[in-house]
Amino acid sequence: MTFQRARTDEQRSQRRRQILDTAAAMLTEMPVAKLSLNELSRRVGLAKANVLRYFESREAVLLELLDTEIQDWIDELECLPPAGEGSPRERGDRLADLVATSMARRPVLCDLLSAQGAVLEHNISTKAGIRHKQAARQSLQHLVQLALRHLPELGTDGAAALVESTLLMAMTAWQCSRPSEAMLAVYASDPALAAMRLDFTALVRRTAQVTASGLLARRQEPANPRPKD
Repeated sequence: MTFQRARTDEQRSQRRRQILDTAAAMLTEMPVAKLSLNELSRRVGLAKANVLRYFESREAVLLELLDTEIQDWIDELECLPPAGEGSPRERGDRLADLVATSMARRPVLCDLLSAQGAVLEHNISTKAGIRHKQAARQSLQHLVQLALRHLPELGTDGAAALVESTLLMAMTAWQCSRPSEAMLAVYASDPALAAMRLDFTALVRRTAQVTASGLLARRQEPANPRPKD
């Protein structure tokens, strides 16, 4: 396919969208670590230098894609009904399951999140970093409001702590739950070893459940309990 130079803002926006869409499609075939700028350029049909006209680096492409994936996930969560009736613990458990299962359905989002701190936030300019962190701040605020909609007893600070803890666990759990071919063979060799394989959904669900329960319990404790006689 032959591309003409994008000359208008609309054409440049379309070109950026095409690069992002191509990168997203590639991540359904390969992990973040294997997505190269050379291969991305080839699939888009542009020289690498031309791709760099729109994004300053491979990491800048993936950071913007991460911001888009998070917003798509939030849009999905906002369409789901609240956790319903029941005790705060029961609603917290349902919220934890909703978050864990919805994340598990989005492997591209999880892979990008797991690479955020160690890979994606490097080899970018301060300007790109500011843009990303502003988007991330807005996303966190939306997630906190979503948590409050399901579990208002947490309060804003508690909801923020729940969101942060769950996301941090998801970042780590995704990496640890994607074993290499060698480790898959290890797990297949012995049922006792297979039991050590980590399950992403279960880990994220349990972390969110325990964190929500702990935060709720702390809010119910008196601020200055009297010492026992």
